[in-house]
Amino acid sequence: MIQASPDEFYGLLVPLADERLLVPRSCTAEVVAWSNPTPMAGAPPWYLGTVAWNGRTVPIISFEAALGRPVPQPTGRTRVVVLHALGDRLPSGHFGVMTQGFPQLVRLNQDIIKPDPTRDFSDRSPVICALRMVNENPLIPDFEHLEDLIADETAVAS
Repeated sequence: MIQASPDEFYGLLVPLADERLLVPRSCTAEVVAWSNPTPMAGAPPWYLGTVAWNGRTVPIISFEAALGRPVPQPTGRTRVVVLHALGDRLPSGHFGVMTQGFPQLVRLNQDIIKPDPTRDFSDRSPVICALRMVNENPLIPDFEHLEDLIADETAVAS
């Protein structure tokens, strides 16, 4: 197995409809095929519902809809990236993000990624910041904020 130096890390570029997310590979539990989630009554558009994964019920979100954009239609390339929760508010310890293709593993260091000062996100946004990479401008998701939103919606439905 190839090891990254201390100044490098592996990430996944997760394709969305018009953007990409960059998430640490260590936060990713699995990438699975799309299956229609079981909807939750009264949920906001970004909360697509839940799916069964490894004996757990995992909430699935549309990141695009969390940004206030339309939920993309699933295609044959649609997948779900199942992510480890950072906090303890999600009963399954995981949540999934609908993707519009296969995530790409990338090796990153400070020479490859730089902040993108041209984009600004509010405190209520599910995005911490945007980066500039060689041919990409990925978004860095705010996992803590997303998990709080998901947990709050799940609690309302319970």
